[in-house]
Amino acid sequence: MLGRELVRATGAEGLTRAELDVTDPRAVEEAIEPDDLVINCAAWTDVDGAESHADEALRVNAGGAGNVARAAGTVAYVSSDYVFDGHKREPYLESDPPGPLSSYGRSKLEGERATARANPRHFIVRSAWLFGPGGSNFVDTMLRLGPAVRVVDDQVGCPTFTAHLADALAELTMSESFGVHHLAASGTCSWFEFAREIFALAGRHVELTPCTTAEFPRPAPRPAWSVLGSERGHRLPHWREGLQAYLGVRV
Repeated sequence: MLGRELVRATGAEGLTRAELDVTDPRAVEEAIEPDDLVINCAAWTDVDGAESHADEALRVNAGGAGNVARAAGTVAYVSSDYVFDGHKREPYLESDPPGPLSSYGRSKLEGERATARANPRHFIVRSAWLFGPGGSNFVDTMLRLGPAVRVVDDQVGCPTFTAHLADALAELTMSESFGVHHLAASGTCSWFEFAREIFALAGRHVELTPCTTAEFPRPAPRPAWSVLGSERGHRLPHWREGLQAYLGVRV
């Protein structure tokens, strides 16, 4: 989802997974010029699958990230709210210490560290709850369900439209403001509140019921609080604006 939007936002060429295996150091060196600016969207994104395939997730999210960072002149690594444990009740800032709960979160944190070690000209960009065209996402999942749906109401975050994130990433990488950045939508909601807005905007009449995380167990633990703030002044549009734009694209 994000890679496609970045090609639009930057006007640059993108390499697909079929064209480049980031876990192959030689292939990465051949594909990337030493003065290239690279935004690395390659990732193992199966959060639950990473619990039983931790080595594979690390190989892509950390090893692959290091390969890309070493080969590039400047690199941006797209990371995740899952590097935090979710115990805080205020927005997580760039300076807050990470503490991932899941194998996926640990692999993304190791990717951040590998990127920073390999290249001083790095942007580490954490975002959260992505949705947009071109990939599986929560909005599409909800619109496939009905007439009765139960959705978790005790996980809170910032649903972020990939087009908004891509525009902000493109602007950020034209600067030399290296280091860690949080780029996520303004506003907060639970998954239940997000689902309620999805159905309302789509004009769908669905029997929607809140439930707890304990009632909907998954292999990987999720942070209960995934709200990202920024002490560096970043502010993306509100998540409702992103949802309205996305549903407009779909109509």
